Amino acid sequence: MQLNRRHLLAGFAAAAASHALTGCASLAAQDQVFDSHCHIIDPRYPIIENQGYTPPPFPLAQYLADTAPLKVTSGAIVSGSFHGFDQTYLRATLKELGPRWVGVTQVPPNIPDAEVASLAALRVRALRFNIFRGRIDSVDDIVALATRVHAVGGWHSEIYADAAALRPHVAKLSKLPQIVIDHLGMTEAGLPVILDLVDAGARIKATGFGRVDMNVPKALEAIARRNPNALVFGTDMPSTRAKRPFAASDLQLVKDVLGPDLARKALWSNGVSLYRPQV
Repeated sequence: MQLNRRHLLAGFAAAAASHALTGCASLAAQDQVFDSHCHIIDPRYPIIENQGYTPPPFPLAQYLADTAPLKVTSGAIVSGSFHGFDQTYLRATLKELGPRWVGVTQVPPNIPDAEVASLAALRVRALRFNIFRGRIDSVDDIVALATRVHAVGGWHSEIYADAAALRPHVAKLSKLPQIVIDHLGMTEAGLPVILDLVDAGARIKATGFGRVDMNVPKALEAIARRNPNALVFGTDMPSTRAKRPFAASDLQLVKDVLGPDLARKALWSNGVSLYRPQV
């Protein structure tokens, strides 16, 4: 029975990969979803412990099988704290997925410009700063590195933090060419800061509903009202360390709260505009 289940999953993953890699011509444009935030955890590549936590495997085949019913056809593979500065998994995953997919990575402050340019050529589009998991000490460090990688590789910057902690730094962060805040800013207390950043041009990930401490519908409405182009949807799969994992009802919530026009932006066009995959 276990063998049959494994074969079924492999076949489902292969079918899902075929959709992801061939342009998904069978899906109408208005039905496709851009996943701005997912993690691939492949034990063939380095995985490091963070704050006592090592995630279980979540390989690409599993992700593709899980998201095929959601009509995800394009997206951004995001490096988590457990990836550290490893680029081998990201290079391999983007090569396998093809041009509809891009990457968000983590790098050390002293990364050579040539390495930034090399990763940019492989469709890495952004640099992630993980304040929430204690990997960044200074907003000045963020600004310096974010400015450099944007100039060299055209990368925007993504920040994982309780947005309330960013309140003293809104002015500095607002001067960056483009920033993105993960998981709606995490907390209800951070929502006013999120709205200030949206006014300055920030994009906000509608992700991680199972890990945030806030009224998600209220946050979605407030952000979309402030700027219809600000929200970008993502699954946050496999939802490592979240109170609850992603569910299909999270995607439906976006549709129900925003209505068809704004939901279409959040689920597809805003993400495609920001990340620039070849779709």
